[in-house]
Amino acid sequence: MPIVEYQSGEAFPGVIGRTAEESSPAWPASSRAKKGAPNVLVVVLDDTGFGNLGCYGSPIKTPHFDGIAEDGLRYNNMHTTALCSPSRSCIVTGRNHHANGMAAITELATGFPGYNGTMPFENGVLSEILVEHGYSTFMVGKWHLTPSSHETAAGPYDHWPLSRGFQRYYGFLGGDTSQWYPDLVYDNHQVEPPKKPEEGYHLSEDLVDKAVSFIADTKQADPDRPFYLHLCFGATHAPHHVAKEWADEYDGVFDDGWDAYREKTFARQKELGVVPADAELSRHDPDVPEWDSLSEDARRLYVRMMQVFAGFLSHTDAQVGRLLAFLEELGERENTLIMVISDNGASAEGGATGTLNEAQFFNNVQAPIEEALELIDEIGGPKQFNHYPWGWTWAGNTPFRRWKRETYRGGATDPFIVSWPKGIKAKGEVRTQYAHIIDMVPTVLDLLDIQSPAKIKGVRQSPMHGVSFAHTLDDPDAASNHHTQYFEMFGHRSIYHDGWRAVCPWPGPSFAEAGMPWGQPITSETLSKLDATGWELYHVAEDFAETKDVAADNRDRLIAMIGTWYVEAGKYQVMPIDGSALARLVVEKPLVALPRDSYTYRPGTQSVPNFAAPKVLNRPHSITADVEIPEQGAEGVLLSQGTAAGGYSFFIKDGKLRYVHNYVGRSLHTVESDDVVPTGKHKLRFEFEPTGKPDIQHGKGAPGRMQLYVDGTLVGNADADVTTPFVFNPGALTCGANPGSPVTPEYEGPFTFTGTLHSVTLDVSGDLITDPEAELRAHLARQ
Repeated sequence: MPIVEYQSGEAFPGVIGRTAEESSPAWPASSRAKKGAPNVLVVVLDDTGFGNLGCYGSPIKTPHFDGIAEDGLRYNNMHTTALCSPSRSCIVTGRNHHANGMAAITELATGFPGYNGTMPFENGVLSEILVEHGYSTFMVGKWHLTPSSHETAAGPYDHWPLSRGFQRYYGFLGGDTSQWYPDLVYDNHQVEPPKKPEEGYHLSEDLVDKAVSFIADTKQADPDRPFYLHLCFGATHAPHHVAKEWADEYDGVFDDGWDAYREKTFARQKELGVVPADAELSRHDPDVPEWDSLSEDARRLYVRMMQVFAGFLSHTDAQVGRLLAFLEELGERENTLIMVISDNGASAEGGATGTLNEAQFFNNVQAPIEEALELIDEIGGPKQFNHYPWGWTWAGNTPFRRWKRETYRGGATDPFIVSWPKGIKAKGEVRTQYAHIIDMVPTVLDLLDIQSPAKIKGVRQSPMHGVSFAHTLDDPDAASNHHTQYFEMFGHRSIYHDGWRAVCPWPGPSFAEAGMPWGQPITSETLSKLDATGWELYHVAEDFAETKDVAADNRDRLIAMIGTWYVEAGKYQVMPIDGSALARLVVEKPLVALPRDSYTYRPGTQSVPNFAAPKVLNRPHSITADVEIPEQGAEGVLLSQGTAAGGYSFFIKDGKLRYVHNYVGRSLHTVESDDVVPTGKHKLRFEFEPTGKPDIQHGKGAPGRMQLYVDGTLVGNADADVTTPFVFNPGALTCGANPGSPVTPEYEGPFTFTGTLHSVTLDVSGDLITDPEAELRAHLARQ
């Protein structure tokens, strides 16, 4: 007897009699994809510029991305939002980033609808749609779409990948992570990497291993079930981490500098047809020094930084090659729709001189070149959190001006490759139609012949903001259906309309011309001045790289486009315009738990992400560990936060109680007990008392007195002349261990505590133990 099935909501089509003999069964229908439905693979690169891939003119070797392009199409007019979380929200929902609550990265959320870092359920995710159409759905790699305070073991988990339609997840929830010691989540729980760097571990390889295993799990059980894999590498976001041999492949390639890179790449782009033959290269950026003006030492350092970046990208390309080879082995490559995109233009977060530690950028601290040169052989390795200087950023976005976080084309125009051998006839061609990443979901649904649902899990869905570009895949002359698109990022605004682009840069066309750095707030008076005189106009249909400002000759058009920007801003929750950056980072945000002054942690529990951890910087605080020391003694970490890039650790080593504050990887400030901690039960305590004010502008946190106590008795004291001003990045807090790269070279991670650790309490109320005699001794010791 054939199986009878029925859909949810339909009447039971079988027969129910008095007995089974008199009855006939029917079954709730399983969700099955249409016969022959293609797999969907979306590869999202991070901070990879328009001029970074080989098939877009770069000297960097990316044979597998180039191969996807040869089997499909490259677009030269695809646009992103110019920043990570905002772009990622658009890629998965088909809606604009402010409408997704993602005006900026989740860590910079503020209390306005377009800025709150919480993606609404009425903006459904592609995975939520495809899973209902019989697809297996996998999210692998960087997510960065969960509110920061939700990234704890307490959840809530409703904005984690498994709650947004993905059936399997492996990756990291935040914005960046070490490629050697990543912060990993498997489904809904933290895990440690399967190997250490010295055993050959690298995150990109691990991600592809998991992607392959997820696909294999599905195909061996149900060979006909298609999959949707959303594969988001940490590459090429900082830290630029890769084994030395990959970087060494580029020996000599970048010796002539970033100006030469642009010129050569631009010429190659014209040969490849990814820029128009009559295009002009954008101007030399005023914030970037001429290569020949740099010292020999600076050039040597910057060349190595770029070699590491290039090796990182080539290594990523090799991992994509492994995945493609697996699909070929399964016989699935021909029927896999592949889209490759970067989330924004190349990143300038390394600053003018680059950095061996990206946390230095976030904390307004840049180490001098001399310090970096001493560690040049470590660049790209596990001990550093490196990022190249923004000269290479500018070069990576060839032929456009500027970079990530700004809405000139350098920040918001990215490489985009589409391939589907079974479904797209055109091969190796370039498409010039205007598109935006909000168009990706509508295009996928169009190609799969799936309607956008009216409801998902009972939630009525908002309309898609993007439009399909499926009609352009086999027709190079088809007109774009995307006519108008607004942009806003940290107050930097622009709008596209039918071949014209108006841009209002903030704080200016460059930092040098503006006379101020990025991330400054915009007052109402400033906004009025910007709207009156700050807008530029480019006819990008004829001026590909925004080289000629024609605002003066097209005043009526410009005024109309500014008005359109405000109309779009009203539609999509863009207001209020906010140019600030650090102010958003440090503003108080609601946490899952109610605010409190005392936090208690226990060993063996999951790490707490930085933005859910207590704020200890620039304020009095104490750490108290309730321990038992066995007869043979004990050692290990009691509480740690951060990594070798910056943080602190409270631990016992060689029997002595110790505390280390790692100031953005530049200096270690330590205090240790005079004597060994005795056997038995004890309260071990660290206290920090500020002795001065922080100098935030110059990257210096409050200096302070560091004291250690055993059962209320002072056993060690020292002064820290500087501490971290803003943030530990990475900054996970862990009780009883220091996983990943250790905060201090005094031990190897995870340095798990070997005694009995009952709990650790971190108090930020400001109450301190008072010991006048000890304070007197401390004052005398400093004379």
